[in-house]
Amino acid sequence: MPEGSPPRSLYRETVGGTGDYPALAGAQRARVVIVGGGFTGLSTALHLAEAGDDVAVLEAYQPGWGASGRNGGQVNPGLKYDPDTIEAMFGPELGPRMIDFSYGAPDFTFGLIRRLSIACEARQNGTIRAAIRPKPESAVRITAAQCERRGMPVRVLDAQAMATQTGTDRYISGLFDARGGDLHPLKYSLGLAAAARNAGARIFGGSEVLALKRETGRWVLRTANGSVSAEKVLVATNGYTGALWPGLEQSLVPVFSAIAATEPLSPAVAATILPQRPVVYESGNITVYYRIDAKNRLLMGGRGPMRPIEDASAIGYLTDYALRLWPALAGASWTHAWNGRVAITKDHLPHIHEPDDGILICLGYNGRGVAMASAIGAALAQRLRGSETPFPMPISPLKPIRFHRFWPLGVKAAILSGRVKDRFGL
Repeated sequence: MPEGSPPRSLYRETVGGTGDYPALAGAQRARVVIVGGGFTGLSTALHLAEAGDDVAVLEAYQPGWGASGRNGGQVNPGLKYDPDTIEAMFGPELGPRMIDFSYGAPDFTFGLIRRLSIACEARQNGTIRAAIRPKPESAVRITAAQCERRGMPVRVLDAQAMATQTGTDRYISGLFDARGGDLHPLKYSLGLAAAARNAGARIFGGSEVLALKRETGRWVLRTANGSVSAEKVLVATNGYTGALWPGLEQSLVPVFSAIAATEPLSPAVAATILPQRPVVYESGNITVYYRIDAKNRLLMGGRGPMRPIEDASAIGYLTDYALRLWPALAGASWTHAWNGRVAITKDHLPHIHEPDDGILICLGYNGRGVAMASAIGAALAQRLRGSETPFPMPISPLKPIRFHRFWPLGVKAAILSGRVKDRFGL
């Protein structure tokens, strides 16, 4: 299970209110119970409650405690693979549905924020996938051509345009997608929770599910101080998945992603870094991502130590890299650093499983969870209500990863290998 107290993140210090939800107490009933109070669980609960359904959410700590309240705040479109590859992998019916859904997820997310009037510093100023070397540049152009052929709002930026957009001459090209953007993820998480509660969902914090069993035709979920009996269950625990369902914990790898944030930069310096305020992630084996937030702080993210951190010195490679990109940052203080687990799947795609009657599982966003998890909540709610509308992602068997117990060593080796490859352009 996850570490006990939330990290000292910039988000937690600027969220304004905790939105604490009481622990489950006593025996209750609901038609649907959701395990996990992140974007997936909260969006699903919201859409179920808005449809008049009886739904309860059980969160081990508080809504937004995990990656949903710690991530880089980037709202990015698409999946790991290019559209043509998705269609080749999943065929002419499911493939286009996956493409439309994943690339349309940012529009869904920003539309939901507007509809619910969630104050979370949301800005739809676009996403840039940045290329440093020829191999990623070729990949950027291939992706752009496939997206343009499907009428998507993308364009390729040359080196000069990238320098204008980012404020650094580091990049030789990039892919701009107008649908992307950013937000304050913890404010968004708590806004979703409040909207779901106001629509009628019951949300319980401090309610780790200790057991899930079938009893007299219903599923019974037990916590330290109570239980809920339900017709259907959604498990949405992502990078903090434990042993609740057999084999689920072994079907993904929890990888720590880390972020460092500066103090608010001076207007003069802030104007030279991402002046139009898109978000950027680098195309490579080991991704670095960054943005300027609503208070002119620079947030730099990437892979870090496989343990909780609270100080920027633990991720010096990110702060050093920021100074390489923008020398004007010299003298700026890095006031916050934190990390959290994201769920990586073997095929780098989200996993949706239905391992038993009335059990639905959804997790594994591979670092693309803000938009995807928000949007998939509406589809999960439909499925939990018995809709025959085709699901936008594949429903797959639950398959544990071989030699899963060695995942910490494997992650460290993969990060080292990826950094070597990126350094030498491999």
